[in-house]
Amino acid sequence: MHQKVSKKYINWLTYQIIGCAIEVHRALGAGLLEKVYEKALCRELELRGFEYKQQCSVEVDYKACILSLELRYDVLVERLIVIEAKAVLQMAPVIDSQLLTYMYHLKVPKGILINFNAVNLYRDGTKTMVNKLFQELPEE
Repeated sequence: MHQKVSKKYINWLTYQIIGCAIEVHRALGAGLLEKVYEKALCRELELRGFEYKQQCSVEVDYKACILSLELRYDVLVERLIVIEAKAVLQMAPVIDSQLLTYMYHLKVPKGILINFNAVNLYRDGTKTMVNKLFQELPEE
């Protein structure tokens, strides 16, 4: 699947994903629908050789029963980082909780919120989150 999964590798992958998002933002600008940015981001990931899945169901295990829901993440990269793409004026705090929930149910160590409506995507349009799985990874 990958080289040895470590904090260093996850952080490198995060940098690459944010670079892809910045390229999409530079090319398309602000003001489009989230789905446009999501598809363009997937194309950029593909061009750079990254494995991803888009708009797949998140399985929720509730007391040993998998609930059948229409809960879908935006993009999952290399089975390690889940991305929630937005195009909003301001990020609502509930979006943080949504991303943490996706990370928990997908069992991935990191998530990235990307708001393509930000003027400066790197400074104002991205937020990364980690969980216990990330903390337990080796440094290198």
